[in-house]
Amino acid sequence: MAQQERAIRTRRAVLEAAAAVFAERGYAAATITEIHNRANVTKGALYFHFDSKAALAQGVLEAQISSDYHLPRQLKLQEWVDAGMTLAARLPREPLLLAGVRLSADLQGRSLFGSAWPAWTELTANFLSDAKERGEVFPHIVPEKTAQVFLGAWIGVQFVSQAVSNWADLELRMSELFGHVLPAIAAPAVLVQLDTAPDRGSRVLAEAKALSATAAAGADV
Repeated sequence: MAQQERAIRTRRAVLEAAAAVFAERGYAAATITEIHNRANVTKGALYFHFDSKAALAQGVLEAQISSDYHLPRQLKLQEWVDAGMTLAARLPREPLLLAGVRLSADLQGRSLFGSAWPAWTELTANFLSDAKERGEVFPHIVPEKTAQVFLGAWIGVQFVSQAVSNWADLELRMSELFGHVLPAIAAPAVLVQLDTAPDRGSRVLAEAKALSATAAAGADV
């Protein structure tokens, strides 16, 4: 068990080091040597988990989707909003997510390591499909098509926020995006219940961390 936990920690250290380098330099300029030096692990340990730079990029992209901050809500649409708003709150501070943005937009490298965009589209479509089954969205809504449209808008919001404010206004822009999209898809009785405030993501993150700390304290008793 101790060996398995050590392997998990090593893999995470390598991924975080790779993400930091990819976020700063992009895929083409990143080197295995710099990633190895930042990870502070042996080369053998690094290559045990990732046998190439492309594999490292794939690992970073696969780590984009996480359930760490997902909290069940009465409304599936609120869970979708929460996923988007927590992402907006986390992205400027987490190299793993920043690297995902840069790698996904690397048109030359995508043939080697792919993109995080399909996973985000699938996540959105799943939320919307569940919401549709519950009657939270209009019957004519096609979750997969709405997910594709929303992805395009979300990518644009990211790049504009980066260019204008280095992501300082990303939470506000994400709130405004939801404010424009939701009236077109959500049933009126559901729409009035949704919290899309700019600080929604930060509040959900705080709530999730508090619940996690409480659970950890209970496990130690």
